[in-house]
Amino acid sequence: MTTKIALAGPGAFGRKHLEGLKRIDDAEVMVIVDPSLAHAKKTADDFGVANAVDDLQAALDMDDVEAVILATPTQLHAQQAIQCMHAGKHVEVEIPVADSLADAEAVLRTQQETGLICAVGHIRRFNPSHRWVHQRILAGELTIQQMDVQTYFFRRENLNALGEPRSWTDHLLWHHAAHTVDLFQYQTGEKIVAVNGIEGPHHPELGIAMDMSIQMRAESGAILTLSLSFNNDGPLGSFIRYICDNGTYIARYDDLVDGYENAIDVSGVDVSMDGIELQDRDFIAAVRGEKSPRAGVAEVIECYRMLNEVELQFSG
Repeated sequence: MTTKIALAGPGAFGRKHLEGLKRIDDAEVMVIVDPSLAHAKKTADDFGVANAVDDLQAALDMDDVEAVILATPTQLHAQQAIQCMHAGKHVEVEIPVADSLADAEAVLRTQQETGLICAVGHIRRFNPSHRWVHQRILAGELTIQQMDVQTYFFRRENLNALGEPRSWTDHLLWHHAAHTVDLFQYQTGEKIVAVNGIEGPHHPELGIAMDMSIQMRAESGAILTLSLSFNNDGPLGSFIRYICDNGTYIARYDDLVDGYENAIDVSGVDVSMDGIELQDRDFIAAVRGEKSPRAGVAEVIECYRMLNEVELQFSG
């Protein structure tokens, strides 16, 4: 059975989803959605998709579309996810599900009311590097003592991952910190009992903090130390150090090394080394009723409650 999908937001990450979906035999992208119809049509041509529209509702009105992947600007995520579910469509929304706790909980309520799948793009639950660590935690071979994480970009102008101008503003807390806060909760499997956050000066035009530091402690005493910056001039990306009772491991996206930089082969962890592809495979399996989503909105909502606590500290 083929799952027929609408892809909304064919920007940098939307195209990554399209690349991954090409490798999934039982998935077919039926329509591309973008406010620029010309951009939607070009992307559809590039990926062999039959239809292109400039309005999400037009895609939702297509009877043969049963699921939607939203790779649209953050500020649209909650509204569009709710719109998709109200139209009877399963939805996978890129991280973050919302940029406020109130909106995240509204998405959760809609998912619970409709019973549809609402998956969220918390990709680190899928990256083979983090899956390798997770499997050993579940096997009782590792216990996290500390996660030390650096998430660094050089983004003093409002550009996307392809270096193109963005029509919306990114956020260190509600987007980038969401990855790590959720990962800490996922890997420890514990409730967070202490939270602290501080932020640096805001960008004079974008109005967002350019530097941030967050600390958390789980019930067992495991701690998270997270540093984030849009001011860092290389190297760029997220670097996650797992300090465990039985070894130290450093994850750089899909790659993993030990504390002495010896590479660890994670190629056998799953069917692909592409975290986005694995995320989409999980969503499609959930749509087909084969499993619950690994990163459903109900599974990740605690992350957004912790982000809200940090934001309250900034404002207080």
